[in-house]
Amino acid sequence: MPGEKGPQDECGVFGVWAPPGEEAAKLTYFGLYALQHRGQESAGIATSNGRRIQVFKDMGLVSQVFDESALNALVGHIAIGHTRYSTTGGSTWENAQPTLGPTAGGTIALAHNGNLTNTRQLADELALRDPKLAGQCNTDTAVLTALLAGDMDHTLEQTALALLPRVQGAFSVVFMDETTLYAARDPFGVRPLAVGRLEKGWVVASETAALDIVGAVYVRDVQPGELVAIDENGLRTSRFAPATPAACLFEYVYLSRPDTVLNGRLVNAARIEMGRTLAREYPVEADLVIPVPSSGTPAAIGYAAESRIEFAQGLTKNAYVGRTFIQPSQTIRQLGIRLKLNPLKEVIRGQRLIVVDDSIVRGNTQRAVVRMLRQAGAAEVHVRISSPPVMWPCFYGIDFATRAELIATGLDVTEICHSIEADSLGYISLEGLIAATGQEAAGLCTACFTGQYPIEVQPEAHEFGKYLLESRLDHSPDGLQVVAPGVGGASALELP
Repeated sequence: MPGEKGPQDECGVFGVWAPPGEEAAKLTYFGLYALQHRGQESAGIATSNGRRIQVFKDMGLVSQVFDESALNALVGHIAIGHTRYSTTGGSTWENAQPTLGPTAGGTIALAHNGNLTNTRQLADELALRDPKLAGQCNTDTAVLTALLAGDMDHTLEQTALALLPRVQGAFSVVFMDETTLYAARDPFGVRPLAVGRLEKGWVVASETAALDIVGAVYVRDVQPGELVAIDENGLRTSRFAPATPAACLFEYVYLSRPDTVLNGRLVNAARIEMGRTLAREYPVEADLVIPVPSSGTPAAIGYAAESRIEFAQGLTKNAYVGRTFIQPSQTIRQLGIRLKLNPLKEVIRGQRLIVVDDSIVRGNTQRAVVRMLRQAGAAEVHVRISSPPVMWPCFYGIDFATRAELIATGLDVTEICHSIEADSLGYISLEGLIAATGQEAAGLCTACFTGQYPIEVQPEAHEFGKYLLESRLDHSPDGLQVVAPGVGGASALELP
């Protein structure tokens, strides 16, 4: 619905190292296309030709930010890219990624997926080194970039191995200097990060689906607590912390693409199994199983198969409705959910429906869907949810509502069912959800369902923006001017 804020994806990161002469920017562009679902606020690409780093970034979708001329200007065989949804810092051009900073040997460009939980301490550490820089604080990503960039006595790799053990929270990062691509994952491995092999070169991406898009063969995941470096000598790894896996369970429910593989399990297969589990845990007599498209579709398929109730597409989704900055008029606002979903009246009229969705946050969307289906003639509406009640906020990169706004915080299942005006409501059990993923419970983060946070959360974790910094980059009306400090002075590139 307009104004309804469900679980927001965090960010997508992508990196390429290819032999000189390859067009890494275009590979990155297509990789970011595959990761567009993880962030729709801004997009950016940084490239290096071995001597100089260039960056182009702007607000909007990947297809809106980049055109042929921008990609042609990003010359180089090494690249990193980013699609952003802001979970810390404002949704502004200044906070778009990749971020930049000077290093002992040149320049660093960095892209980050996740949230840090000890950013204030890191910002204080930065303030001791450079009070002026620390005063320009906006995002945890910028703090991380500045700390990696600021050590002029060691190589970037040495600096990273010394700094990363002190960084707390969720981080899957790709970064680079003029000659080397790096990737690192926090010791808990909260956010996914995969390595793929090109015929000539290497790729790192938030999801394996992005490897598929560029023709890379999946090799393995970046391990929790591991730093990977790729240069002309190949791939090498270092461990900066012991692994204590706590991968995000919600990646399986909603965040990742269904064609992505997480820890050896195809997400689509996991979601179908969630639907099968739901059918076993919460059966009901009905005529049709319909999904709330598109995130509810695999679970609805599983529910229909297990219950032997016919599957149907009862709702049509407008694929072109995404994030919008245009406020709807009162007339349009009253239409609500129809901006995104519209019922197929001939399919659902007179039918007893099982409606499958991935989650309930505030409940406004589900209430609107139930009302819409009843107005279209549905005889009964039974709601089934392929995740347990979301009762706690996420501090690791998903922008849920606050705890006070989560409908499951103050209401039990019967009360939620009444609130959304459904005939019945069933949530998958936590045990059933975990079993569907094929993972061990001990290796998963379930904090949004249980309140058990694997990484310590500071009291001010929800107010990162007070303490963080972002380097000042000039934004000109004619394009983006990116200042990349390097050895011997600053260099600038103005891109059309």
